[in-house]
Amino acid sequence: MKKKVVSLLLAASMVTVMLAGCGNSGSQDVNDAGSESAGTEAEADNADAAETESDADAGSEEAAPAAGSGETYKIGAIGPATGGAAVYGIAVQNGADLAIKEINEAGGINGCMIEYNFQDDECDNEKSVNAYNTLKDWGMQMLVGSTTSGCSIAVAAESANDNLFQLTPSGSSVDCITNDNVFQVCFTDPNQGVGAAQYIGSNNVAEKVAVIYDSSDVYSSGIYEKFAGEAANQPFEIVSTEAFTADNKTDFSVQLQKAKDAGAELIFLPIYYTEASLILTQANAMNYEPKFFGCDGLDGILNVKNFDTALAEGVMLLTPFAADAEDEATKSFVSAYEAAYGDTPNQFAADSYDAVYIIKAAIEQSGAAPSDSVSDICDKLKAAMTEISVDGLTGEAMSWEAGGAVNKAPKAMEIVNGNYSLIQ
Repeated sequence: MKKKVVSLLLAASMVTVMLAGCGNSGSQDVNDAGSESAGTEAEADNADAAETESDADAGSEEAAPAAGSGETYKIGAIGPATGGAAVYGIAVQNGADLAIKEINEAGGINGCMIEYNFQDDECDNEKSVNAYNTLKDWGMQMLVGSTTSGCSIAVAAESANDNLFQLTPSGSSVDCITNDNVFQVCFTDPNQGVGAAQYIGSNNVAEKVAVIYDSSDVYSSGIYEKFAGEAANQPFEIVSTEAFTADNKTDFSVQLQKAKDAGAELIFLPIYYTEASLILTQANAMNYEPKFFGCDGLDGILNVKNFDTALAEGVMLLTPFAADAEDEATKSFVSAYEAAYGDTPNQFAADSYDAVYIIKAAIEQSGAAPSDSVSDICDKLKAAMTEISVDGLTGEAMSWEAGGAVNKAPKAMEIVNGNYSLIQ
């Protein structure tokens, strides 16, 4: 029997996500929710943001209020709070932190409070595993993380050995959920690629499409593969496909010229915001003005240092959350987040906020108690995940397969007047 869970928020509420996934093939790859960053000023900008964000210190640990039972659930989280992908990790840290504060203020889960400990992994696979071990020593019982795909995959190998419940908010690679103890909040990379192709085709966005993707990144490559496969079923033609790698991601003139010469009206960018900002800038310099369409990795492009955000006007992307949506749940969440952290939340913040409420729903469904062993909690939550339905910021009536993938509908956004707006 399914249990319908509608999270009633105190200071915040809930809306919808997509895949936002970040693929992390190596120490510098970023997900789906992680996002790779080029060695550009954007990287320094994100690092600066991490250093100045008052609530985003790496390794932060927050003591929970005393619970009536004297027991607490211990939730750990991992993500990049410093470095080029910090915009993702800080958002994940803050989103989970906000949800936990709300739950504790409302009386906790079954009368038990939550303790929260976030560890910085700098978007590095090895450091993510080290962060996991630090959290284990702390007494972690459940994990919200890692933020990026590559790090999530690395950590999943450890959490599977420990049979510890892992819920990645933004790791979108299918390899994140190879083990039965790991579940996702965001869409998988294949879903993003298929969804993007179907949206472009069903809405007649363009007839001739070019693709620029990162062949060295699991997130980008995974989305591209499924996009290309689904494109064969759609009324548009892929006229140019060009790749780049982590070692060569600053000059896109060749890729853009080939797309222009092929007459591409739209360029599909299953990549991260840093590289996308360079592509838009270089396309403008060569007087090439195609439409641009991406996935959740583009979330963050409006915050790239020294990037002319006017160039992003009209960019379309599949993503589950828009901070300027007019529903009451989103407005409440955005208001609470801005008041707490002095910044507007992105989809990664919404992903992790949802993740905590999903864990709450699974605990309530399963009856898992803080006194249970880590392995027993994991077994109970694994069973509960296939039984619950959660209305969240990133999706309505979200449900999960035993394999860990989430079921929910993607949404298309367009950047209008410098904001992400839901395409009706």
